Amino acid sequence: MSPEANGSGEESGAQRVSAERSAANPDMPGTLFRQTARLEIHPIPTQTLSDRQFLTGQTNGEPALIAGELRLPVVEGPFPAVILIHGSGGVGGNVNRWAAELNNIGVAAFIVDCFSGRGIGSTIADQSRLGGLTMIYDAYCALAFLSKRPSIDPLRIALMGFSKGGFVALYSSMKRFQTYYAPKDAKFAAYIPFYTRCDIRLAQDEDVSDRPIRIFHGEADDWIPVEPVRRYVERLQAAGKDVQLTIYAGARHAFDSPNYPPVFRFEDAEISRNCRLAEKDGEILNLDTGKPYTNRDACVTRGATVGSHEEAYGRALLAVRELLRDTFDLPVL
Repeated sequence: MSPEANGSGEESGAQRVSAERSAANPDMPGTLFRQTARLEIHPIPTQTLSDRQFLTGQTNGEPALIAGELRLPVVEGPFPAVILIHGSGGVGGNVNRWAAELNNIGVAAFIVDCFSGRGIGSTIADQSRLGGLTMIYDAYCALAFLSKRPSIDPLRIALMGFSKGGFVALYSSMKRFQTYYAPKDAKFAAYIPFYTRCDIRLAQDEDVSDRPIRIFHGEADDWIPVEPVRRYVERLQAAGKDVQLTIYAGARHAFDSPNYPPVFRFEDAEISRNCRLAEKDGEILNLDTGKPYTNRDACVTRGATVGSHEEAYGRALLAVRELLRDTFDLPVL
């Protein structure tokens, strides 16, 4: 685990990224220096599974059709790719920003919209509208689809997610879920969760992929506090897994989003940070009541803040780029 310091004499991540871009394209300092070569919109058949169905390996959920936007970079393929899974607010500015950054380093971006095809705009105020577990199933469906595209290198596909999508990116690494649902002929090359929840003790949750897991979180996150993440990472590291947690001082939830001011409060956000949850016999139980958890339990509260933090974003961008260069064997820009 590596908390980030704000050294006064140290060049910021955002400044370094800007300098790199300016060197590559001196006529447009601080702007994107590559363009997306091609956009493709693809349907992805999937299912909507209840938590119990998902946890018990069932495949008899409600059929659903979601979509993915594939952005191909201006280099020669076949391309390495990153599947991007959005948070509770749907596909937002941060996802768009990351897709552009991926294209900049020659990586395809596949933005998966888990909501629109199901008639959902947001789950911020009501997380029961779509569970994070069934979104893991969506991620595996996206992997199965993308690995068959002739423009994509099936051995170089990573998964990246934010908040609710960060949960997807992290727990898609569990071997138990992969046995249930992942395609047999494709695997994720890396897992990149941003500000993910880790407050549900799932069965066999230390038995995860041996591929790199890199988690990024804000120290000042009051929507999904970092302490449960820290404890889970410590358990995974003790089990010998390749997992790292980077914590950014002063950064809030959604620190990578360009759409928010430094502090913005969602008064209606459904927050379960005070709930003690664990899986038992295919159910997520509230340990304080001994009953299956619902979003109407007394431990559920309302209201949390988000906020853009360009310093944290810049540092996270550099770390993600380094990870993908190593994982995908990319040229150094």
